[in-house]
Amino acid sequence: MEYFTHSWLPYIYLYGIGGIFFFSGVYIVWRTGAIDLNKPHHRMWMKIFFLGYAWFMAIHGLLTIFALR
Repeated sequence: MEYFTHSWLPYIYLYGIGGIFFFSGVYIVWRTGAIDLNKPHHRMWMKIFFLGYAWFMAIHGLLTIFALR
């Protein structure tokens, strides 16, 4: 249980609370019309944002798993 509170709980907090702020920001940008997903350049940047978030989340999770072994 000690592993959970010292490694996985901060991970869940970081990507859970951080994800709320990230996705809220994306939603605000979308609702205000600051981004037009019909433009290829805007679609590319949205993909980069989402894939970047998933990439860092995955790498952080894998490194945590490797560190706990």
